[in-house]
Amino acid sequence: MSESKIAAPVKNYMTPAGFARLRAELTNLVEIERPEVTQVVSWAAKNGDRSENGDYLYGKKRLREIDRRIRFLIKSLENAAVIDPAAQKHGEQIFFGATVTYWREADECEHQVVIVGKDEVDTARGWVSWHSPIARAMLKSRVGDEVRVRLPDGVDVIEILDVQYVALQKL
Repeated sequence: MSESKIAAPVKNYMTPAGFARLRAELTNLVEIERPEVTQVVSWAAKNGDRSENGDYLYGKKRLREIDRRIRFLIKSLENAAVIDPAAQKHGEQIFFGATVTYWREADECEHQVVIVGKDEVDTARGWVSWHSPIARAMLKSRVGDEVRVRLPDGVDVIEILDVQYVALQKL
């Protein structure tokens, strides 16, 4: 009989600002939003026939959504490994939290990305997950390196121009 191995939880890397945002969302859901929705559902349940009671039906659905999000946030926060980019001393090598400026051959243009946790992605600000193809290709590279990034539509070549580790503003 073989023993089955239980996989250890995967660390959820995030910045201090990302951790604070998730914790604030969890607190809001548990202390404010869920009690308010529960109160509406309780009131609606007292109004008779629940099968045609929109407040009751919508409220129950919303409670399920809130509970699902609460479970997700708890799991994310339990597995969090908080890393402050400003405290990193990696120099010119790229790791989690790096702000990377690079030259992209395909459009002959300079770009900048910040490598953050999966719960902090904001493409409008150039914040990409450390799981993204571009971040994974860049990891452990240094200023001056040419990196091949595998994308759905082919391979792109980028040159690393600058790497910085700075404190990130709150999300």
